[in-house]
Amino acid sequence: MAAVAIRGYRVPMKLKGTIRKSDLEGGHWTLETDGGDTYQLVGKTSDCKDGLKAEVDGKVDKDQMGFGMTGPHFQVSSIKAVK
Repeated sequence: MAAVAIRGYRVPMKLKGTIRKSDLEGGHWTLETDGGDTYQLVGKTSDCKDGLKAEVDGKVDKDQMGFGMTGPHFQVSSIKAVK
């Protein structure tokens, strides 16, 4: 496996955790990972539900900034519910 040396982390990855709805600044979705990190979800978020345990595919974009300021942006390509 190649080392990731890209500044903004725009490399495909999977994250597992719980999706949460935030009402901050007009509302947005976050993912609280099983490891304790929080990401702001952007992109394909139509399958998001508050409290959903999920595996989320996408890319972290640490260079992106938004109004929510709840964590790095995670550009979602797919969401799959898990138990």
